[in-house]
Amino acid sequence: MATPEIMNDAQLHDGNAHHRRKSSGVIEVSGPDGQRRTLNLAEMNDADAQLAAQFGYKPVFKREFGYLSTFSFAVSISGLFATIMTTFSFPLYAGGSAAAVWCWLISGAGCLCIAFSVAELVSAYPTSGGLYFTISRLAPREWVPALSWITGWINLLGQVAGIASSEYGAAQMLLAAVSMGRDFNYTITTNTTVGVMAALTVFTGVVNSLSTYWMEKMTKTYVIFHVLVLVSCSIALLVMTKPKHDAHYVFTNVEPTSGWSPAGFSFLFGFLSVSWTMTDYDATAHITEEINEPEVKAPWAISLAMLFTYIAGFLFNIVLCFCMGDPAEILLSPIVQPVAQIFYNSLGKAGGIFFTVCGFIIIKFVCFTAMQALGRTVFAFSRDRLIPGHNIWTQINPKTGTPLYAVWISVFFCIAINLIGLGSYAAIAGVFNICTIALDFSYCIPIACKLLFGRFEPGPWHMGAFSKYVNAWGCLWTLFVSIIFILPTVRPVTALTMNYASVFLVLILGCAAIFWYISGRKYYSGPVVEAEGYDSNGEAPALDGEKKSELP
Repeated sequence: MATPEIMNDAQLHDGNAHHRRKSSGVIEVSGPDGQRRTLNLAEMNDADAQLAAQFGYKPVFKREFGYLSTFSFAVSISGLFATIMTTFSFPLYAGGSAAAVWCWLISGAGCLCIAFSVAELVSAYPTSGGLYFTISRLAPREWVPALSWITGWINLLGQVAGIASSEYGAAQMLLAAVSMGRDFNYTITTNTTVGVMAALTVFTGVVNSLSTYWMEKMTKTYVIFHVLVLVSCSIALLVMTKPKHDAHYVFTNVEPTSGWSPAGFSFLFGFLSVSWTMTDYDATAHITEEINEPEVKAPWAISLAMLFTYIAGFLFNIVLCFCMGDPAEILLSPIVQPVAQIFYNSLGKAGGIFFTVCGFIIIKFVCFTAMQALGRTVFAFSRDRLIPGHNIWTQINPKTGTPLYAVWISVFFCIAINLIGLGSYAAIAGVFNICTIALDFSYCIPIACKLLFGRFEPGPWHMGAFSKYVNAWGCLWTLFVSIIFILPTVRPVTALTMNYASVFLVLILGCAAIFWYISGRKYYSGPVVEAEGYDSNGEAPALDGEKKSELP
């Protein structure tokens, strides 16, 4: 990718010449319609000037996100309170109380290594393309097209599966609250759940049709609400639950019911809960073109949000294990939500409905922010001609300043992937699994490139001497848990208990490979350059021997 260097009077704002240039040069940009115009870097803010001069992209979004809203956005992606509600059954089936506690502590540490590695790359290369874009700076030039192609498609699959599974969980929570309100006389069917999921996903699309200004205002309040719900629920459960399990039971009781043996192997399936909660780290990267000082705020938000999720999630799992009663009873709950059943058993009807609805609100915030990130990802990938119909998905609505077409094609595919639930609930479990596998692999590819090729130039946020060790352990851990996540979680294996995550992964990789060999390799050369820079004397700078591309 071409890298115009505008270095006449450039002054550094933070001592890092690689990241905080300010120039009096101009940038000539070309858009999807083929029209060209010039932009003066001196008239842009620092972040927009960096985006144009260093990364070759023309600024199209308003930078509305500050420290609080960016941190709140990063926290909302995990949706800790709600995502534990959605996935608590996985460690219970895998190994009981001990699995819920210790799987979170063990697997969460590996997730933190990936999160910190992602934050480091986002600080160095803050664009809406996220880690997909970093391939163009980390890998040898001849490897960039193929690696970018596969990273982009795997990341898209992971994001679509993440939103789809979150929307399905939201539908389950909403229907669980309805069933509680009717004293469990309301039967929740898969067809009803899928229908509610579709309606909720459309609502998520409507919210994401708002401008960045309103999205920022809404997101800013989320983290406060989330913490209040988490703390108040924990206190209420500990005070109201009688009798509670003792510490020996909570930390040592192993009761695998998955059918796998030995018990230690079954125990490993408990890693899914924390891995599904602590993923989509790069969602914040996909809105960096809407953040002021993204090379600083985005990585700090990612790292602090995941650290908060790790610690608070560990403590909340302990609270649930003290208060859950008989795990077999809550796993057989007619509302198919073990944690909601705990709320009902311990806090009564009113308390159960209240905190289940709070969980619903929180997971909808997860969907709002994840859909915002996915819409920006579709826009960024289309900007680089990775996706068919790229001329459509790069269009920015003049009223909202956002890529509405990219948002609504994302809504369509999030609903479509969940329609498989009409045929098999086991397929929905596969959506949860493939979300974690696909997203984490899309992070490990650029992290591995960073380690192997030595081309990385750190941004303001980096781990220094610890970087390569954290990167390496994160990649090894991801490989280990991914093998677990493609295995069936229950034995004996039947069509109803099969883990379909491997099917989804093979399908998307197969389609991406076919698309690549039929047409992609003929035109796709990696992230493209929309902007060509000139210094104040009107001369174009050298492009480091790299090929320049334009959007047609």
